[in-house]
Amino acid sequence: MHRRVSRRGTWSVKAATGVVAFTLATLGLSACAPRPTPSPSPTAVAPTPTAVTPSPQPGRPALHITPPDRWINDPQRPFFRDGQWHLYHLYNADYPDGNGTSWYHLTSTDLVHWRDEGVAIEKYRNGLGDIWTGSAVVDTENTAGYGAGAVLALATQQHDGVQVQSLFHSADGGFTFASADGNPVMPNPGVPDFRDPKVFWDAAHSRWVMALAEGDAIGFYTSPDLRAWTYRSRFTTTGLGVLECPDLFPLAVDDDPGEVVWVLMTGANGAAEGFTTGTAAWLGEWDGEAFTSDGDHQWVDAGPDFYAATTWEDPRVSDAEQLQSRYLIGWMNNWNYATDLPAPDWAGGTLSLVRELALRTVDGQPRLVVQPLGGLDALAPADEGPGADVTVTESWEASDPLPDGAYRLRVTVARDDAHPARETRLLLDAGDGSFITVGYDFAGQRVFVARDTDAIAATMPEDYRAIRSAPLAPDDGAVDLDIIVDDTTVEVFAGGGEATLSSVVHTAPGARGWGATSVAGVTRLLDLRVEPLAAAPVQQP
Repeated sequence: MHRRVSRRGTWSVKAATGVVAFTLATLGLSACAPRPTPSPSPTAVAPTPTAVTPSPQPGRPALHITPPDRWINDPQRPFFRDGQWHLYHLYNADYPDGNGTSWYHLTSTDLVHWRDEGVAIEKYRNGLGDIWTGSAVVDTENTAGYGAGAVLALATQQHDGVQVQSLFHSADGGFTFASADGNPVMPNPGVPDFRDPKVFWDAAHSRWVMALAEGDAIGFYTSPDLRAWTYRSRFTTTGLGVLECPDLFPLAVDDDPGEVVWVLMTGANGAAEGFTTGTAAWLGEWDGEAFTSDGDHQWVDAGPDFYAATTWEDPRVSDAEQLQSRYLIGWMNNWNYATDLPAPDWAGGTLSLVRELALRTVDGQPRLVVQPLGGLDALAPADEGPGADVTVTESWEASDPLPDGAYRLRVTVARDDAHPARETRLLLDAGDGSFITVGYDFAGQRVFVARDTDAIAATMPEDYRAIRSAPLAPDDGAVDLDIIVDDTTVEVFAGGGEATLSSVVHTAPGARGWGATSVAGVTRLLDLRVEPLAAAPVQQP
């Protein structure tokens, strides 16, 4: 049906690190437990959301990238040219009856509002198969011979199970591409997994560098012209299964240009770690030919639905600023149930919101932190001052409904000094009995998301109903939560981005409310804000 669906059973798994998928009992939640009957706290003062125009098509996300129809998956790293960003994603126009993906094209000036530009690279046109993940680059040095500033794409193709890398060139700045002469530029060396080239220009050595997924390893290659590639080294993993969609880039720790660390990131499987398919990353050193890790991997996102991720820098800022943070986007879906999700007008989930990725010192060690894109603030109403403070003794229900469409809930969850809670749960209700839980376990110091009571959980595979969590130490007894909710998605950024959980969700249409429960003690919800977010659907031509 689709290029990766058949590989569900091929991954191996690995022993433990810090991200855990809890059973319901672990967090004290019952699989069939009804939402507690709310009893308003006498000190509760709920913020009043402002009305906002919902997404123009019911059920389609208001903020997230979805295809016009059929199937979406892997995003391709964007580039900036002629005043706008160019983003591509994989798209199957023949789903569910036909196979194969092409590259679908979108443009944006702010990474928030996107315009549909149609298919840029057609599948099955050069005799080498369909078009998988790769890299679009701007060849400023004219290394490939198509002119300085030409846009080229290097992507995996597969035909009869053989994966190769092909070069495509664009004569119109990235809107359409043609297959280059001499394809494939990298024939298959006789291995089953040979895909997803991530390419960048190495100015220090005046050559291109490629990171390529090769089973349980990432191979590194260099080229003077995007055509002739030389093998340099390989980074091999243990127990993370078949790797996909690698990325390699530098970041400065705590914005210090004197402490630059290289990051190797890849799609991986973490089932044996209590995790699922996701995005793993190693910190280490890159010498122009080989990557050396400083230790074990970390997970970029602890939720179930953040895969095939890619990062990119802003060429308009200085080199030092490019090292301070990078943009990040991923595919919000999971191959364990990707084809089981409801598909009203399209399938495959969505792309995540664009995020900002940085390296910060956490507990004495450099750690990847993820924050929502600052540009999202423009979708919210003007700042109306401090948020509300609420005391939750057992349960509490907001007096105002949640906004229609997308919204953002920001709050600091704190334990009461006299009667500290063991756990706090925020219940995002759809009005029909289905709801999603975002919570913090003070006893176990973990932030978690549960969707086992959303509108489709009862009919979904067990992996969909698993509670996902990440370790996060409180700051002086409190944890900051930044929750962005859209139709079919919940993205949670906790502790200033030290923990991030992205989830596909489904709630029935209708009035939406929300509330909170405090387990075995009292919780204070501080600076509580619920902000409607203006719809920013993909603009159709």
